[in-house]
Order: sequence, then C-alpha cells, then structure tokens
Amino acid sequence: MGERISEREAEVLAALGARLTNAQIAGRLHISVRTVESHVSALLRKYGMADRWALAELARAGDREPGRLAGLPVSGTTFVGREADRAAVLAALGEARLVTLLGPGGVGKTRLAALTAENAVAMFPSGGAFVDLVPVRDGFVARAVATALGVTEGSHQALDEAVAARLGTGRSLLVLDNCEHVIDEAAAFAERILAACPDVRVLVTSRERLGVPRERSVPLAPLPLGSDAERLFLDRARAADPQFVADPAVVADLCARLDGMPLAIELAAARAASLGATGLLAALDDALRLLSGGRGGHERHRSLNAVLSWSHDLLDEDEQELFRRLGVFVGSFDLHAASTVAGAGAGAGGQDAGVADLLGRLVDKSLVVHVRGRVSRWRLLETVRAFALAKMAAAGEEDKTRQQHLRWAAGAASATEDRLGDPAWREDFDAMAADLRAALAACGGPGERPHRLASALAHLTFARRHLLESFAHHRTAAALAPDAASAARDLRAGAGCAHVGTTSNQHVYELLLEAAAEAHQAGDDRGRAVDLARAVETACRFPEAFETPVPAEHLRGLLDEAGAADPRDDPRVTACLALARAWLAGPVKGAPDADLAASALATARTTEDPVLVSAGLCAVGTAALRAGRLREANRITAERLRLLPSMDRDDPYCAPEICNTYGRACIYAIMAGDLPGAMAAARAGIEDDLLSDTHITASRLVQPLALTGRFAEAIEHAERMWDQWERAGRPAPLWMLPAVSTTVLASAMLGEPVAPWRARAAEVAGDTLGTQSVAAFVDARLALHDGRHDDADTLVRRAFAVEGPLDPYLAYARAAGAELAVAAGLPDAEDRLATAAAFAEENAWAAACLARTRARLNHDPTHLDHSIQAWEHLDAQAERAHTLTLRTDL
Repeated sequence: MGERISEREAEVLAALGARLTNAQIAGRLHISVRTVESHVSALLRKYGMADRWALAELARAGDREPGRLAGLPVSGTTFVGREADRAAVLAALGEARLVTLLGPGGVGKTRLAALTAENAVAMFPSGGAFVDLVPVRDGFVARAVATALGVTEGSHQALDEAVAARLGTGRSLLVLDNCEHVIDEAAAFAERILAACPDVRVLVTSRERLGVPRERSVPLAPLPLGSDAERLFLDRARAADPQFVADPAVVADLCARLDGMPLAIELAAARAASLGATGLLAALDDALRLLSGGRGGHERHRSLNAVLSWSHDLLDEDEQELFRRLGVFVGSFDLHAASTVAGAGAGAGGQDAGVADLLGRLVDKSLVVHVRGRVSRWRLLETVRAFALAKMAAAGEEDKTRQQHLRWAAGAASATEDRLGDPAWREDFDAMAADLRAALAACGGPGERPHRLASALAHLTFARRHLLESFAHHRTAAALAPDAASAARDLRAGAGCAHVGTTSNQHVYELLLEAAAEAHQAGDDRGRAVDLARAVETACRFPEAFETPVPAEHLRGLLDEAGAADPRDDPRVTACLALARAWLAGPVKGAPDADLAASALATARTTEDPVLVSAGLCAVGTAALRAGRLREANRITAERLRLLPSMDRDDPYCAPEICNTYGRACIYAIMAGDLPGAMAAARAGIEDDLLSDTHITASRLVQPLALTGRFAEAIEHAERMWDQWERAGRPAPLWMLPAVSTTVLASAMLGEPVAPWRARAAEVAGDTLGTQSVAAFVDARLALHDGRHDDADTLVRRAFAVEGPLDPYLAYARAAGAELAVAAGLPDAEDRLATAAAFAEENAWAAACLARTRARLNHDPTHLDHSIQAWEHLDAQAERAHTLTLRTDL
C-alpha cells in the first residue's frame, strides 16, 4: 500500500466527493480554510493527481487509500520464489507503459502479476484495477474493466470513455489477466486506454503477445529446479500434512518430472498426505507413460495433463461427476449454482450439504479454489476448467449440464431482479454476470427459460447501468420470446433503454414500431395504439436525434392506425394519442401545438402516471418557450423536476423522461436567468447515475457556476469536461460552446490565462463564433469588467446583431451590450437600453443587469439597490460584489 491518508484527510476527501468548496468543508469540519487547502494539497500529492476534481472522483468511487487496486486477488497460500521475475516485471513497468507477462497455462502468471501489482502500489497512487478475463467473452473486455473499477455508462457516453475518465485521473495501473482468448479485443482496448490516459500503465498476462506497438514482453519460465520448485512442493505438501517429510532426492525427481510447472506441483503436493513422496513419484510415472509422444515442445502441457489425469482418476465417482460438471461455469459460482448443475434438484438442505462436502474435498485436492467473501464461492482455474470440460464432453454430459446451467442462470437472474432494492444485489450480480451471459449465449433458441433469462439480464444490466448491453439483451429477449405479447414488452423496454444508451432516437422509433407489430400479432390493441403513438411522439419531439427524418405524411398514417386501434376505454392510451397529436400538429418538428399540448397535459394528469404527466408538461413548456414565455417554461420544467423522485430509475420506461427533464431544466433555467434553478438541476443531473458525471452533464454545471461567480469551481468542471471529451477522441460539438465561453469569462475574472479557452471556443464554433450570442455576451461583459472601452462600439454592435429567439444567451448578450454602451458613453446607449429592456421581462439575470445599467445611466441609487437585491436572489456573488463597488460612484 502507498502512503496512507490520515483520518482528517479522509474526511476532507469525502467532502470533496460531495462537491463541497473549501469554505464549506472548513465550516463542516470546524477548521480553517487554510487547513483545508493544506489537506487538499497533501491528498493531491499522495494520490499523484493534478486537481481536486480527480480526488472527488476517487471519493465518489469509494476509494479511500492511495494505491487501491480494485479486484486484486487475495491468495490463501504463500508465494514461493521468483525474486528475479518479480524484479524484472517491476523494472519493466517502470520503463514501459505496456508490459506483457508471457507463459503457458499453469506457469504462475496470475500469481506473479498479482504480487507485482501489490508491490507496485507506490508507483500508482491513483490505484487502478486487476481484471480477470477468464470468464469474459468477446465484446465484454471493456465491461469487465468497468465493473472492476465501479464505472458505469452515463446517458450517451461510451463505456470506453467512462473507463478512460476514471483511469485518467492520475498514475494508475490496469492489470488484464489471461488475455489469450480475447487477444484482439484486449489489444485494441489497451491501445485506446494508453492513448487516452498518458499516466496509465497496463500489465497483461497472456500465452501470446498483444502485438501492440512498444509492448514490453517478460517471458515467464517454470520454477527453477533445485530451488524454487522444491520449495513450492514442500510448502504445499506441509499445508496438506504438517508432518510431511520426504527424501530431498525424491522431491527433486518429482519436480523434475513435473517440469517445474507450479500448477502441476500444487496438484501433486495436494496428494502428499495420502500417498507420500514415493507413492506420488510412482503414480506420476504411470500417468506419464499413458501419454504418447516424446518430450518435445509440448512437454510442459504433457506433464500438466498427466498430473491432472492422475489426480482426476484418484477421485471418487461422485467427486469426478461434480468436478466435470463444474467446468460449465466460466466464472465463480456459489453452492446453489453448483448443486443445480450437479443435478441436485433445487439445491435444498441435504442436497446442498452433500455438494458442499464434495466441493470441500475437491478444494483439498487443489482442483477447485475456494473464494471467501460475504457469500462463499468457488472457481476452477483456467487450465483445470479446460480439463473438466473435456471430461464432461467425454462422458456425454455436455448438453444435460448446459441445460442445468441455463436452469440455474434463469432462476438466479430472476431472483436477483426481485432483490434490486437490496444494496448487495450489485455485488452478487457482478459475481455471476459472466455465467448469465454464457448461459444465454449457449441457450440454442427460443423458449420460456432462455426468454426469462434474457429478459432478466436485460433488466439487471439496465439497473447496473450497462446501457448498451441492456439494449442488446432486450433485442435478444424479443427474439427468444415464446409469444408475441412477450416480444412486444421486451421491445418497449428496449426502446426506453435505447433512448439513453445510444445516440440515435431512430433506434427508439424503430423498436416502438416493432413492438406495435408484435402487439398486433398478439391481438393487443391497447399496446399497439400506445406503441404507435409513442413512435409518432418520438419522431416529432426529438427530431434532432434522427439520422433520417420521418415524413409527416407517414407519421399521420401511423397516428391514424393508432387511433383505429384505440380501445376508447383506457386513459393511458388516450393520453399517449393526445401527446402524439399535439407534437404532430405543431408548426415544425420539435414544437407542439399549444392548445393540443394543454389538452394532452390535462388528459395525462388523469392517468397519475408521472412519466405521461412529465411528457405533457414538456409539450406545454416547449409551447410556452417558443411563444417567448421563458419564465413560464422554466416554472413548468421545475414541476417536471419535482416528478423525478416518483420515477423508477431501474425501469427503462422512465428513462427518456428522466434524461430529457434534466437537460431541459438546465437550458430553460439559463434562458429565464434562474441561476439557482440551473445550478440545482445541473448538480442533480450529475448525481443521478442514469446520466452520471459526463462531459454532457459537466457542461451544464459549468454555466451557472460561472454566471454566479463560482469561477474556480467552474474552471475545474470545465477542465474535466474538456478532458473527458478529448479522451473520447471526437471533434468537439457546438453544444459545448456555452460551457467553453463561460469558462473564458471565469478565467478572465480570476486573472487566469484565457487564450487556451478562447482557442477551444474557436475550435468548437469554427466560423460561426462571431455570430454566437454566448461569445458576444462574454466579450461585452469582460470589456465592462476590464474598463476597456476602446472597442466598445464594435462589441455592442455585435451583442445586438446576434439573433435567435430560442438562443439561451440572447438576453445576456443584449443586457451586457447595453451596460457596456452606457459605461462607455456611446451615443446610442439609451436606445440600446430600451431595446434590451424587453428581454428583462423574461430573464432575471438580464433584469438585474439592466437595473444596474439604469443606475449607471441615471446615477440613481434606487436602481442600484434593486440590482443588488436581484443579484442576491440569483446568488450571483461576483455580480453583486461588482454592483456594490458602484455605490461610491453614484
């Protein structure tokens, strides 16, 4: 473990995770701000991090000690020898960013990698993860790493981006253990992480190189004979029989026959108590003679297979049967799982006890590993599992065992669904997830049990925030469904998942149409009407997220079909149809008809469904916004926010409304100048794990932070936002401009360099920067702050030239431009003020700014007092302070 943190530092770290400022931390802990700053500096040093944001991320992820490596295996046995190998791997990690520990199965790569990682914590104060890839199949490497790190996807955030954001917080170590069966995917993933996170080192164990540029390989040979091999044998033999003694020459001969392979030595030593060294040697000679071929290039595999065969043949019949059936598990398993694949019925009392006894015997013989924890679990080492699978196939039990495995998986997944309120469900799901996926992949086709597993896995992965995986499982569940009604339910849930897990609402629309078709086949008129209405609403309400716009005529046809299917006696169907009609009848896509929206909201309220009520409020709020009633739109959206606690975060049906509400709440509050509302909505969005802390949610928080004068915190979040986007490796989008531009404002107000953020603003906006209202607002406000009036006329003209009635920063640009005109004494200042006054009616920030402007123009302290009160109401600290300084000039 690296340098430890004190109890007080742990308290400060927890407070950082709660997003408290230094002053807030000082007040909570009853210490001075300077003392807080000292503790923060110490934490930054101990964790090797650049800023408090990274510390907050670690605190929120549950890390409390520098160098914590998530998932690091804890062995119940001592590590013997390999001093030179340990030194070689540590040296390689110090010199290369990607180190691959190479060797055949059973040579001890995992144990050495785990020990090296444990010894290297001082080099990696930001910790990292040890990820066992044995149970991982193609397509799930990133998922396995994310699970080990405790990282989940946010809305519209790729999993690789979330992992990179976590690992990129400082000097971290990622261990990818047993890569050979997913070598291409592991190599591509390692390359992406190394490119995105310059302070990360990756240690890999594999039977072959990844083939990545600048990869450093460290070959691992069997234990040297005459020293480490014999020491390992004696250590394990005495663990089985403390009184074990043997002729050193016999032990040396045994280890030589086993080629120094650690796994083979441990398997043989487990029999020491019953056979003695001489008996072991004789039995091993017999086993080796049964294998044909000379001792060529595969001699290590030959000796390992021999000792596995020999050890297996010594098992009782019931031990052999359980052992080969346990090979079906790709990961660890609990007692109930083992009992099920053993064919012990439902695994009730006595049957479980019998299987537990057999497991204990297999553990004693080193064929099964006991993994202790809150729930006892067991696992087979990779090489041992391959041997067990071969025995299962030879016994003709593969089909039967896989059916038992599927039976267990479907039951376990369903039972875990019922425990979503239990805090321990995530740990239990993570432990069994690889086997649930494997059972589903091997299920073979439609049926009640495969469908139950797929549906439960879709639900569980959504609740675990594996959003893209959940989307795929919903589609699989629909394909495996035993009837059309079940398929329709799966597709509907998949549509909700697609809204947050993908970047295209085209998927949502298409899934809803598929669900409608299945509902029609099932004779479910109600379901078909709802699905078609929601598809129409989706196409009209979220047109910007469609690759191919859907023609209005086609949507009218779909809505007619929905109306024809309407059973006329269901308020929910009526509400869905009313919402679709309101959006479809609007002047343009994305804008509903105001009267129909009001009617749809009234209908939605009768259902008492918070999702439908929120959708109705969205329609009414959007209509108010487009009519210029910004304050009303903001008030309506605040009602949507109050509905969020009543929506189930684990139900994909609620997901679109949850995500849309947070986004609209932040934008509408900014447009209305409601800075406290924007701040509250942005912070709540970051805290909600459905959205998570991503570049999208961070960009929403930067703006109210900067506008309220919390400049340092705004810059901190902005740096994080930009860092996450750069790690994604994609060009910055225009929607980031408000956050980038307000960071220019924050930097300038603090006297920090603004050139980097101005360059980023130019990168985001390109040729359009000069026509963006947020940029015009920032430039006018900074000219006022600096007292720079030489180019005031140009800046004011620009602030009044920018257009866009729905632009969130139009009112800010007009108000700041008017104040600059007055401060600079421009001849058209009064006209500018009069023009800007209309915007103050719907924007509280503009109203406060223009009250100050009138005070400047008329030297009227009454307007100044009104401005100060308004800034206090908006919690705009810097603006209030600036206004107070004007008292002496009036």
